[in-house]
Amino acid sequence: MVTTFGVQYAGYIDMTHVGYGGTPVDERWFPNEQLIEVFANARDLAQLAERLGYDSLWTAEHHFQREGYECIPNVLLLNVYLASQTTRLKLGCGFNITPMWHPLRLAEDFAMADILTNGRVIFGVGRGYHTREVETFHAPMLDAEANRALFEEQVEIILKAFNEESFSHQGTYYTLPAQVPYRGYQVREITLVPRPLRRPVEVWQPLVSGSPRGIDFMARNGIRGVIAPTSMQHLDDWIQRYREAAARYGQKLQLGERLALSFRLHLADTREQAVREARPYFEEQVKFFAPLNVMPLREEQLRILARPTPDTVALLPQVEDSVRQRNWLCGTPDDVIAFLQEVDAKYPALERITVSFAMGTPQAVCREQLTRFAEEVMPAFSRRTDPATAPMRSHSNLP
Repeated sequence: MVTTFGVQYAGYIDMTHVGYGGTPVDERWFPNEQLIEVFANARDLAQLAERLGYDSLWTAEHHFQREGYECIPNVLLLNVYLASQTTRLKLGCGFNITPMWHPLRLAEDFAMADILTNGRVIFGVGRGYHTREVETFHAPMLDAEANRALFEEQVEIILKAFNEESFSHQGTYYTLPAQVPYRGYQVREITLVPRPLRRPVEVWQPLVSGSPRGIDFMARNGIRGVIAPTSMQHLDDWIQRYREAAARYGQKLQLGERLALSFRLHLADTREQAVREARPYFEEQVKFFAPLNVMPLREEQLRILARPTPDTVALLPQVEDSVRQRNWLCGTPDDVIAFLQEVDAKYPALERITVSFAMGTPQAVCREQLTRFAEEVMPAFSRRTDPATAPMRSHSNLP
């Protein structure tokens, strides 16, 4: 049953002129003093989330985004800082884009973060989806199969490094350790120093396509899955597939076990008001994601998206579509409670729900929404929550 709620922050800054009629994505180019606001934003959100009773804050690794959407290049480094600014909040890596790392450097850095934060950083790995950043780090992205093969070998190495006192690896992309003489002997094995204090390490990965190979890889390695906002039809299919894949490896899971669901959030006094207020943020999200093949649009729609007009905007995705597909918690608090209780009943072993906001949502709106969700939705699930982490009710405690 649902017991914990988290917050996802991809690292976007406040921006004006959002939505289909606003500034085109490729014309946004912010100065450094604005781009670095994401670190203060992350700190403020972490402190607010902790006070309100959320379990975790998840941040995302991305690079080179002068457009202001995803501006955190190192979530492990950020999470060590955020741990110093909070007392109990878990800090999720959502996600370390593994192809842009050497796997041993990523394993070392997480181990240090685990030690320095006393276990408050949650490890996560992902394959990436921006060609500009992944290919610039000399890793494949245009070749999806090469990207997946590299990622899978890297994760295999990371798990060896975490779990074995010494290890070696011979694969397509890596031979570890280097076959060299060292202080009078030939190197055959290597040890990660330091190793994480808490083993086995809990590893999370985004489940975004539901591909059989991807789900099988996660289940085989005991990797937990975060299901990004998607239609209920896909959601049910992927949860069933994950359970079936785990069973093939002798892991008997309940429906929803080892999975987390992510939803975008916008609450208001009426559903109509929520949809109206969320519309420009939804449209900015489409502008950002659709050209990256994250949202499937037809060629005609992509051309319209570049320069929409009042006559053509109706041909583009609308927020009502997302609400209808139920991947956006857009409505009244009672609407959201009813939906989450339905999800809770359908997937009895599901424990974690993460809420996020569309690109372009101002920080003030995010903070107001997180407060309202904590005060008007989370208490419906408070029977499962540790009183020490229950949300505070007084606005006087908010910044």
